[in-house]
Amino acid sequence: MTVAELPLLTCEGPVGFSSFAEQSVQKCLNRDFFFNVMCIGDTGIGKSTLINSLFNRDFPKKSNTHFEKSVSIQEHQEVLVDRNVRLHLKIIDTCGYGDQLNTESSSDILVKYVEDQFEKYLEEELRIKRNLKDFPDPRVHVCLYFINPTGHGLRPLDVITMKKLHDKVNLLPIIAKADTITKQDLEKFKQKILKDMKENGIEHYEFPVDDVSNKELVAENSTANQSLPFAVVGSNEKINGERVRVYPWGTVNVENSDHCDFTLMRESVILRNLDDLVVTAKEKHYENFRKRRLPKMGYVAETDKNLSFSESLERERARVTADLHRREEDMRATFIKRVKDKETELTTAESQLTAKYNKLKGELEIKKLELEDERQKLEVKKMEFERAQEEKRRALEEAASNSPGSTGTLRGKKK
Repeated sequence: MTVAELPLLTCEGPVGFSSFAEQSVQKCLNRDFFFNVMCIGDTGIGKSTLINSLFNRDFPKKSNTHFEKSVSIQEHQEVLVDRNVRLHLKIIDTCGYGDQLNTESSSDILVKYVEDQFEKYLEEELRIKRNLKDFPDPRVHVCLYFINPTGHGLRPLDVITMKKLHDKVNLLPIIAKADTITKQDLEKFKQKILKDMKENGIEHYEFPVDDVSNKELVAENSTANQSLPFAVVGSNEKINGERVRVYPWGTVNVENSDHCDFTLMRESVILRNLDDLVVTAKEKHYENFRKRRLPKMGYVAETDKNLSFSESLERERARVTADLHRREEDMRATFIKRVKDKETELTTAESQLTAKYNKLKGELEIKKLELEDERQKLEVKKMEFERAQEEKRRALEEAASNSPGSTGTLRGKKK
């Protein structure tokens, strides 16, 4: 018989456990609450400004440029008090996101951070002497993903990052700087974003609508779900106590529902569903991480609950050893294959070089024979030319010696 099938019995008189709820409420008021907000978006898109507007406080912020070499995580913690309720707020900023030419590793850095926070909580949970009551919860409770108001849908970087994060955090997409786009274009842009997310299998956080005991909350959450992604505007400028953005053409009131979805977002996230975000992060995303992580640490699944811890460790050791042997064999086979492929490649290259060498050598021999033939012909021509020159010289000498005029002249001179 399950718990739901047990009969309900009414006590004949007051017992006292009716104050159980009041006791729980009082204990809750005496302890601190933790809420961690992760903001993902390009530098200068208005992440810090929106957080200041959400919590109505100007938090200190380190200035960032567009020249970060990689994405870095900055954490800022504050303790806020609202009607005697203490909230430990952690703001997680992603500096340099989207500023690099190569953004392949940007999403991996964010995923690693989220899982590292799960790992920290799991380590504390598995300690023999643990203190989860006073342990500051490091898990990300909501991820605000800031989308550029381009009107053209999601960028590839947006799709990749949200696809890796949507099953690890409560992903809440929002359109930043919504005052830079008209209402007509804004509605079309929202539909494009939702279409892109659906086509890529990206699920965003939805406010709960299953509480049948609170119809007003269900109606408000339904309205909020229909307005996703929220189109918001943030501002650090105040006029008469209200956050506004002043332009030459007019003034945008951040908290005016006709101007943007800021008020709807703040009431949906902080006023009505803050606890649901924390519970969902714990019972859904953290539990999924825990189910993936514990078997790797040697903890047995529910189907193997009859095994002792030492037996489970031994089984895990055997599995890891077998896996290592398999990987070693795969690496050896891969290495041998690469060596053989390289040998074949070198043999082919050697054969090609040998063939090319022999071809060039044959061409060189032919060229040498041709040059030798040309040299011999030139030698013959040279000898014939020298012979002709010698004959011509002798002919001239004989002609000069046999000439009469030349002899008489010589005799006259002797007398």
